Amino acid sequence: MEVQATTEPLKMPLLGVAAATWGFVGVALLLGRPIWSLSELAFEPLVRLDLSLWQWGLYGLSVVLMAYSEGYKGFQRGFSPRVVARAFHLARHPTLTRALLAPFFCIGLFHASKKRLIVSWTLLTMIVALVLTVRLLPYPYRNIIDAGVVVGLGWGLLATILMAARALHRGCAEGSPELPDGEAAPPPVA
Repeated sequence: MEVQATTEPLKMPLLGVAAATWGFVGVALLLGRPIWSLSELAFEPLVRLDLSLWQWGLYGLSVVLMAYSEGYKGFQRGFSPRVVARAFHLARHPTLTRALLAPFFCIGLFHASKKRLIVSWTLLTMIVALVLTVRLLPYPYRNIIDAGVVVGLGWGLLATILMAARALHRGCAEGSPELPDGEAAPPPVA
């Protein structure tokens, strides 16, 4: 994993600090809200204890698969380092537009490489479609899927918080901010 940093002291204008903070808090809220709203549905089978043996197996499989694929692979290895790197970039290079839309900047929905823009918008579209589809499922299948989603999002939120804390402590973020072609990120530390 590359470390993106400069050897010079951190120079962050007040607007940049405010924008990076808003971006990070906004992303945390984007992750935290569905964790909060889906938790009751996710835990309902644990309270009712009315699943069949194979439904319990699906519940466990959903939790394990989403922890690995969404939590570890999606968030910890990709999304979280990029959010923190983009927040650090925003702190050093703020603009009014980026500051106002900081959470969306941090998740790569604008001012990003062409590949990042395509991936981010495609993922967002797919997630919205999946959310709308899963809402139509009856009990316990929606709850089984929601349990996995809560675990994956929880992992992602925790990974993002821990990576931000580590980046603040070290003075640099891991990973690439995936900026537009031609715009250089801070050079790695030698």
